[in-house]
Amino acid sequence: MKILVTGAAGFIGFHLINRLLAEGHEVVGLDCINDYYDVRLKYARLREAGIPEAEVADGRVVRSVKHAGYRFVKLALEEREALQQLFAGEHFTAVVNLAAQAGVRYSLENPYAYIDSNVVGFVNLLECCRHYPVGHLLYASSSSVYGGNTKVPFSEEDRVDHPVSLYAATKKADELMAHVYAKLYGVPSTGLRFFTVYGPWGRPDMAPMLFSKAILAGEPIKVFNNGDLSRDFTYIDDIIEGTVRVLAHAPQGEVPADLFNIGCGHPVQLMDFIHTLEETLGRKAVMRMLPMQAGDVHTTYADTTKLRQAVGYSPSTSLKEGIGRFAAWYRSWTSACSE
Repeated sequence: MKILVTGAAGFIGFHLINRLLAEGHEVVGLDCINDYYDVRLKYARLREAGIPEAEVADGRVVRSVKHAGYRFVKLALEEREALQQLFAGEHFTAVVNLAAQAGVRYSLENPYAYIDSNVVGFVNLLECCRHYPVGHLLYASSSSVYGGNTKVPFSEEDRVDHPVSLYAATKKADELMAHVYAKLYGVPSTGLRFFTVYGPWGRPDMAPMLFSKAILAGEPIKVFNNGDLSRDFTYIDDIIEGTVRVLAHAPQGEVPADLFNIGCGHPVQLMDFIHTLEETLGRKAVMRMLPMQAGDVHTTYADTTKLRQAVGYSPSTSLKEGIGRFAAWYRSWTSACSE
């Protein structure tokens, strides 16, 4: 297949592209490389895939020096005309949209970034898939759409009408718009509601890297709601396995649209996560206990029955194993950055 992967310099996009290339697919990666977090990490991910930073420029297609089947273009989904030109020239078999303005808390301070990227950008992508048909549009949704729901585990059948952050609202909007394009224009689409993804090359604004950096420096970590939180931490390799399986199974029928939870299905108490990280790093954390922060939810817990029945997805990485792999990478990464 010839696959467009947006968010190519991001955490999940980086790992997914490596997997698709290993399976022999032709991949075009797209990313605007914004400065929401340190762009050095984004460019490092690109270098790992053979994309030289010096050759990256707005709108320029760069060929990988490691993979004959990989090309990258720096482009934002909001750039409608350039995006249409890309689709017109490439004739993609499938599209995986992982580009988005991420982060729940950041949406409280920068709402327009979320509307531009997650709503306007996604409409532009849907329009391209409409006018230059693809076999499957797979896109990242989020467990945040479940908002303040208290019934656990979260099921795809649950109501998701009460988001508690703008980020969550934009992800729900994407699901609705994808459904409309499936019904009106037959664009086959599947949304994946990701649950707390972690692992090597992860985002520095998420708990594993924030906590590891502080613990190793002897600085306090912020523990919200006094530690009374739980998250369905899901290791990146399990996320990629589920994503690849779903990509190969485009929805059918009168309205070819579907949604899946993709998570571990075993929520972990935040304090247990911190203790596992302490054991792995060999350092005790200094904890600064804080109240619940606006936009956060108490528990995330995925019911993955639907995904397991559809594609045989079943996560296999334990928290201890996953944290061990993450910590080994993190030490290597910080050592390289200090040289």
